Amino acid sequence: MRIATWNVNSITARLPRLLAWLESTGTDVLCLQEAKLAEEQFPFDQLREAGYEAAVHATGRWNGVAVISRVGIEDVVKGLPGDPGYDGAPEPRAISATCGPARVWSVYVPNGREVDHPHYAYKLQWFEALKAAVAGDAAGSRPFAVLGDYNVAPTDDDVYDVAAFEGLTHVTPAERAALAALREAGLSDVVPRPLKYDHPFTYWDYRQLCFPKNRGMRIDLVYGNEAFAKAVTDAYVDREERKGKGASDHAPVVVDLDV
Repeated sequence: MRIATWNVNSITARLPRLLAWLESTGTDVLCLQEAKLAEEQFPFDQLREAGYEAAVHATGRWNGVAVISRVGIEDVVKGLPGDPGYDGAPEPRAISATCGPARVWSVYVPNGREVDHPHYAYKLQWFEALKAAVAGDAAGSRPFAVLGDYNVAPTDDDVYDVAAFEGLTHVTPAERAALAALREAGLSDVVPRPLKYDHPFTYWDYRQLCFPKNRGMRIDLVYGNEAFAKAVTDAYVDREERKGKGASDHAPVVVDLDV
């Protein structure tokens, strides 16, 4: 079974690439982030023609998550139970589903913006709600994983130059502590192998030639429970999909399981 996560940074802009990628990789389940459209605008018909169903939680221009599967979708939960919301309203940042033998969450963790910004406090609160929401499945015997754009680099090795991020979000002790707390719920970091260079970065800013200079970050993560981690036979960052005109600023992370 092949499961992947990908922040597509607008499915409307990326749909031809997405469909071609699904066909070429034979991915069974894709957790998708930053759909950037309303649910009624989602390309269900095009995906159905390609053999995929989709469960979607999206409300408009920003955010939006989905699970796309060719092995079935059941027990869908839209939104994060206990979501603290931002400016008084929950955002479409989490969706879970059972796909064949595995259960997955697709998550788009709040960015945090700046350390002294209210969005940063919201980010930490959102992590607490996520931990509470996944604790039961994380402790279960069924393969289970939380995949998505976490907007946190777990270690200094997960950014091209930690000095460049001094005083910025994504690398702060509080954010990394939130990741550690999530792992303590019974999840482990499935670290992918890079297709090029030494570090499996998953995101490169569009600006300042960050991709060709490999000034990246590993912020798209796969956190799996024991049953999931034991079934992993390979994991890699599909860096090739970050290349070329019209690419997302994130690359897919692909995990193969023997289940």
